[in-house]
Amino acid sequence: MNAAVSNTTQAGPVGYSRTKSKIVAFILAWFLGGFGGHKFYLNRVGQGLIYLIFCWTFIPAIIAFVEGIVYLVMDEERFWQKYG
Repeated sequence: MNAAVSNTTQAGPVGYSRTKSKIVAFILAWFLGGFGGHKFYLNRVGQGLIYLIFCWTFIPAIIAFVEGIVYLVMDEERFWQKYG
C-alpha cells in the first residue's frame, strides 16, 4: 500500500457525497430553469416552487441561465459540499 493514502473515496472527500452532477444541474438550469428544474434536482424544492409560480414572468429563466453558468464554473468540491 502507498503510505500517502488520501481521505477521498469514490464517493468524494470525507464529509459529503457525490450524488449530484454539475453537468446535469447546468443542463437543467439552461433548458428547464425557468420552471425550476435544476432546483428540484438539487433538492431545493422551496426555491423550485417559487421558480414554477413565477415562470410566466421569464425572470426565473434569466436567473437560471446565470445559475447554470455558475454551476459549470464552480469548483467540484465546493459544488458537492453545497449540493451533495
